[in-house]
Amino acid sequence: MRTDRRARIAALAPLLWLAAFFVLPFLMVLRMSLSDTAQAVPPYAPHWIGFGQIREFLAGLDVEAFRLLWEDSLYLNAFLTAIRIAGTATLIALLIGFPLAYAITRAPKSWQNLLVLLVILPFWTSFLIRVYAWIAILRPEGVLDRVLITIGLTSEPLRLLNTETAVLIGMVYSYLPFMVLPIYAVLEKMDRSLIEAAADLGAKPLTRFLTITIPLAKPGILAGCFLVFVPGIGEFVIPDLLGGSETLMIGRVLWTEFFSNRDWPLASAVAVSLLAFVILPMMLLRGFAGRKETAR
Repeated sequence: MRTDRRARIAALAPLLWLAAFFVLPFLMVLRMSLSDTAQAVPPYAPHWIGFGQIREFLAGLDVEAFRLLWEDSLYLNAFLTAIRIAGTATLIALLIGFPLAYAITRAPKSWQNLLVLLVILPFWTSFLIRVYAWIAILRPEGVLDRVLITIGLTSEPLRLLNTETAVLIGMVYSYLPFMVLPIYAVLEKMDRSLIEAAADLGAKPLTRFLTITIPLAKPGILAGCFLVFVPGIGEFVIPDLLGGSETLMIGRVLWTEFFSNRDWPLASAVAVSLLAFVILPMMLLRGFAGRKETAR
């Protein structure tokens, strides 16, 4: 009996954590998204007064902010740009991260811990400082341009700063460890005897890689893609510092509405829509995977 009670308490702890730090903040943002802009502190209305006037409070809520999101093409374009850039950065990170993780697993055991440490070493420096470092590298006549001109690959500055290419470089560099680590964790536990058995049966290296290594690494690949795409789609710092005014992503729109325009309801509607776009596909994918496992 006591063991069952402890198990229930242990299961209740993560639910309480999720409710306190995700559900309640989300409900607060949702409430703001259904409010109207007001010249007050905080700059939205109606405000929660208490359960005694809940009918008046609910009557004051509306979907004006969400309607504006659909009517103004600015928000749709920023959202589509964020999806495109985050998706491209995720694909590039996968193309770089998978060979890197695979190479780490093939290295001698005595070297693997050091190689993993080198992957996470950038995290020891402030994220903002690392982005500022890329400004010095990519700016006209910066480090990159001087190196390329010195070795003769180009005769004039590339002018990569304040472009979408700079944003992609910054995002891939910043989030690459999130792609490498989950893939490495899966590949490191892979049963090598399966590859040896396929080789004994005459399978070529490419066939072994496509039919054994890739399917077994799929959980790590999916985890890495989510870990790169989800924060990338709402990224603000990298587009703001490296992308310039023409690279308009949804994170910058969100910041502008909150702090420059002080339109908290509209900014909250943007945040709720972004969260719904990220969470719903993950829930559907998880449900599909669960049904697939049950069918087996």
